[in-house]
Parts: sequence; C-alpha cells; structure tokens
Amino acid sequence: MANEIERCGWCVGNELYESYHDAEWGLPTYDDQLLFEFLLLEGAQAGLSWITILRKREGYRKAFDGFDAGKMARYRPARINKLLQNPEIVRNRLKVESAVSNARLFLDIQERTGSFSDYVWQFVDHQPRQNRFRSMKQVPATTPASDSMSKTMKKDGFKFVGSTICYAYMQATGMVNDHLVSCFRHEECCRLSN
Repeated sequence: MANEIERCGWCVGNELYESYHDAEWGLPTYDDQLLFEFLLLEGAQAGLSWITILRKREGYRKAFDGFDAGKMARYRPARINKLLQNPEIVRNRLKVESAVSNARLFLDIQERTGSFSDYVWQFVDHQPRQNRFRSMKQVPATTPASDSMSKTMKKDGFKFVGSTICYAYMQATGMVNDHLVSCFRHEECCRLSN
C-alpha cells in the first residue's frame, strides 16, 4: 500500500514487535524505573530472541513486583526458587539471581550517584547518538561506548551486561538512535532528543 508507514525491517509483520518499535524502541529514556526494567529484560534476553522477552514482559512485571528494585533487592532464596517455577518468565537460575543482585546494585548506584540515569547515560555523554544507518547490515552489535558501559558495569558487579547486551540496551532506551533513516521513527527520535 502506498500510504503504509515505513519501519525498521526487524519488526515488520509482528504486531507486538511493531507496537514496541513504534512506541518505545529508541525513545530517549531517563526514568530510573524504566531504565532498570530494560536492564533486566535485556539481561533476560541473552541467548534468546527479543520477541520471546516481549511476550513475557507482563509476566516479568507481575513476577518482579513491577520491577520495584527496593522489593526485589530483598528477595531471598525461597522467593528465587518460586520464581524459577513461574512459566511467565525465563526460568534460568543465573538470570533470575542476577535480576535480584542487579536490583541491589541499581539501588547502590542511585544512592552513590543520585541517579541511575546519570550512571548509564554517561557512556554517551548524556546525549543520544544519532546514527544514520540505511540498512540493518550497517547496525553494529557493539561499539566502543557499549564496551565501556559493559566494562564499568561488570566492575561494579552487574551481571548479564556484556557489550552486546549493553548495546541492545542503549538502542532500546534511546541512548543511540538506530532507527534506519527510512523509518518514520528516525526523525521523530531525533526531534525528541533535542
């Protein structure tokens, strides 16, 4: 159809993917709560497809108290074992345990720096990077910025924060604008970051 909007190819044809792409992906995000949610979801996605995590997102919200880091930081082994029985999340012990330990670290960062947003946005100098990719083949899996983020977060104790995960996190939270230039969201995300 001539009037159909153009999107990034990775989301086309799946309603859930398209909705996520159109409303969230690449939108500059500074809210600590939402940044924490994406950190946990990106970690859960390691080795899986993003659509798997999107389908389980509501299950994660319920299972992890709406991604309330204060509550999650107090989870004990019995709660972790209960989570591992929950089919609405990825039942991987390392991922579940890392979500809990990452919640504690998230709170530590907030206390130490005043803002988790400032902590993660430092890797792009607190300004979204506007890429101008014309094809998905041009989009990298990692960058020096994601390498730096990964190295710092690992040093601070975070788990499931390899450079590829960090770059996907940067894409999702709008630290980088990797919408293709042909995508209707590219210019919108450029305008939102000014």
